[in-house]
Amino acid sequence: MAPFDSPREACGVFGISAPGMDIARLTYFAIYALQHRGQEAAGIATCDGKTAHIHKGLGLVSQVFNEDNLSHLRGHLGIGHTRYSTTGSPRLGNTQPYILETLDGPLAIGHNGNLVNAPQLRRQLLERGVGLSTSTDSELIIHLLAGARGTWLQRIRQVMTIAEGAYSLTILTREAVFGVRDPWGLRPLVLGELDNGLALASESCAFATIGARAVREIEPGEIATIDKDGYEIVQGVPAEKAAFCTFEQIYFARPDSRLGGRLVHRVRQALGRQLAREAPVDADIVVPVPDSGTPHAIGYAQESGIDYSEGLIKSRYIGRTFIQPTDQLRKDGVAMKFNPLSDNLRGQRVVLVDDSIVRGNTSGPLVKLLRDAGASEIHMRVACPPIRYPCFMGVDMASQTELIAAHKSQDEIKTYIGVDSLAYLSVEGMMNTLEAEDGYCNACFTGSYPFETPLLEMELKEKEKFATVLGS
Repeated sequence: MAPFDSPREACGVFGISAPGMDIARLTYFAIYALQHRGQEAAGIATCDGKTAHIHKGLGLVSQVFNEDNLSHLRGHLGIGHTRYSTTGSPRLGNTQPYILETLDGPLAIGHNGNLVNAPQLRRQLLERGVGLSTSTDSELIIHLLAGARGTWLQRIRQVMTIAEGAYSLTILTREAVFGVRDPWGLRPLVLGELDNGLALASESCAFATIGARAVREIEPGEIATIDKDGYEIVQGVPAEKAAFCTFEQIYFARPDSRLGGRLVHRVRQALGRQLAREAPVDADIVVPVPDSGTPHAIGYAQESGIDYSEGLIKSRYIGRTFIQPTDQLRKDGVAMKFNPLSDNLRGQRVVLVDDSIVRGNTSGPLVKLLRDAGASEIHMRVACPPIRYPCFMGVDMASQTELIAAHKSQDEIKTYIGVDSLAYLSVEGMMNTLEAEDGYCNACFTGSYPFETPLLEMELKEKEKFATVLGS
């Protein structure tokens, strides 16, 4: 579970074409900027027009790469990936980019998302005699591309017609890098420009790190090609009804990124202001759950007129809570992650603002920390609606049985986490703040999925069985 009971992140993808520049180093710093999207593994693949080079490993970007292994990643084309596993366990075989040698030269991909028809695609590949070595959706995509016919652009289009679900891809060949976004636009992908090259990234924050400028977002169903001659964007498949993941705005994206032309930090402040209008309370201070709840809390304080104050200090050097294997260890981990500022809290009526509550099993211990530090009242305010349904599109929200709002009422959750009051942002208020009647996927809140049928229970069991056979 991500820090303080938020959903687990998606992956980060990056691609670059920059003749004469240090591709490996640029890619390293770009995926370093995308580290928030995945902390389990990282990898970089490059190509010099003939040969591909790759290095990847488990851990943070700074742990996987060093001057020595970066020096071997030569070429003018490259892709990078930071991984959080939504399918397939965190082991080296599941680490991306994936790479294959084909009759048309090397092929490598980085993937952010999940395919909802992965079991059917896996069976088709196995029936064709294709050997699979992992349980990930991403391996399916690279084999589908390698087995298709025509130019790489034609092959990508063919795969897009049969792949159903969430995917933002960077694809490396010996001649170009491609960026691909699914026709629902579930996951983000942005085109950027350097002085002597072009880049693709999950978020615009990656561009500032390498001195690039955002050009535009890749729209749903589009394919972007970047090479030594520039860039070209074509419609790969017709766009479906847009279903961009709302949690990119609420939590996943870095606050300094821009989504839909708006700075994420300002959007989150606006969500906090709307929350204050919907759920006011008589209190003394507004305290965020750092760091993800900070912009929401700033907005709540601005709208309510209640003083904003830091009440919790977060350790920057403690491992992320979701790596702990049991609920008890997760609860114990709260005390390692956060220290209360007793002088700011003693005798105060506190509005505690967080971006979301998923399982609820870390909220209670955090509330206890504040009470032990002297807070006289604690009013929890959550900057998104209750999460009642699982995600099948690449976000690990936990199973529905683990989602606290799926089986407890708001009053029951209030009692369970031990607060004096609890309120969530409404779906209507959230969408008004995002300035959109639709265009977002709110399935985790509403149960209305962008596909006719999400992954069925039998399909999940088939995937789990396959993963067990592979020992992942």
